[in-house]
Amino acid sequence: MASRGTDAGAVGMDDASLSLSRLLEPEVRRDPYLFYRRLREAAPVHWDESAAGGGGAWVLTRHADVMAMLRDPRMSATRIGPPPGEEWLPEEYRAAARQVFRAMPHQLLFLDPPDHTRLRGLVNKAFTPRLVEGMRPRIHARVEALLDDVFERGQMEVIAELAYPLPAIVIAELLGVPAEDRARFIKWSSDFGAFLDGSSLTLQEAMQALVGVAEFMDYFRAIIAARQDAPRDDLLQALLAAREREDVLSEDELLANLVLVLAAGHGTTTHLIGNGLLALLRQPQEFARLVHEPELAGTATQELLRFDSPVQVTGRTAREDLTLGGTDVKAGEHVTVILGAANRDPAVFHDPDRIDLARQENRLMSFGFGIHFCLGAPLARVEAEEVFGAVARRLPDLRLDFAAGTAPDWEPSVVFRGLRELPVAWG
Repeated sequence: MASRGTDAGAVGMDDASLSLSRLLEPEVRRDPYLFYRRLREAAPVHWDESAAGGGGAWVLTRHADVMAMLRDPRMSATRIGPPPGEEWLPEEYRAAARQVFRAMPHQLLFLDPPDHTRLRGLVNKAFTPRLVEGMRPRIHARVEALLDDVFERGQMEVIAELAYPLPAIVIAELLGVPAEDRARFIKWSSDFGAFLDGSSLTLQEAMQALVGVAEFMDYFRAIIAARQDAPRDDLLQALLAAREREDVLSEDELLANLVLVLAAGHGTTTHLIGNGLLALLRQPQEFARLVHEPELAGTATQELLRFDSPVQVTGRTAREDLTLGGTDVKAGEHVTVILGAANRDPAVFHDPDRIDLARQENRLMSFGFGIHFCLGAPLARVEAEEVFGAVARRLPDLRLDFAAGTAPDWEPSVVFRGLRELPVAWG
């Protein structure tokens, strides 16, 4: 069995060259897949002292190992510990910290059965493929309207004018959030994403993100109170009804998972659309293929998800001693899996660094695997399919429009992968 450092030492690689902290380096951030390939080939299972918030973790990069870990019931998703002491926090942030750290462990992301099973069963009713497919006409109309707004101009910034507003509008409608409040929850969604990642935040930025998440929860608390007198037909009302009927949702559980559904349903879909369009325009023969074969929109979305996943990293904690990828993992140790590396594993995907919009291999890890498979996956796919299809149909001469000497700028994150902006032009 391998032990800490064995794989790395065998190929003459030092700990610094293997560290996931390198994903924050500008050069690696531009293309992490070269780094992933190096890890997968030279040290597919290795101990990284910088992972798991600096506590150290085993890092897995092969598809088979990633899938095995995510489906193993001996691995726990519970990885948020007890609230930290408040003495180190400035006084003005302590109330927000108490609220957030009390609620966050109740999010589906961090739960194991039976609590995970109970909550997932309630929330999942809003994201079945059949119900999401029924939303397609409304999503289609939203995409068309957003493209109408920019079409005559001959250019747009994809993130701000298409990829960001579309999922925000859709998920807000699903949850019954008033249109006038969307700008606020978009900001709060960004705070939540920053809070989850935390890899590049200063202390002040971390505190601001914490306050944003607390404000997010306060907002939903006020909406819940208002719904007592004015119920509506939406996901939020369905969750409230389940809570009242069966007493199965505590307030912390309800608030934490409303934040999760809204923020996760927004940010990751934004990244999917932005990453996907950039990838298509960098391989123009495949974009031309989509223009001439619009029926490929479904498999194109799967392929673009595989090629440059919005979520790159996730993790678990071992409940007991076990073996993963031929390596002994002790109870209590953390395991980090690189979804982006698994999606480019040549043992599963032929010619993995090339886009093939008709690719039939569909074992991508972008939405995770097992009981924590992303419940919003059907919605994200429909939104992306509608965007990619509409762009190919309406803007067949679309091209990148970066200013001379500039290149794509990626968000500084280990967990998420997304563009800050994507300028394009046509005509």
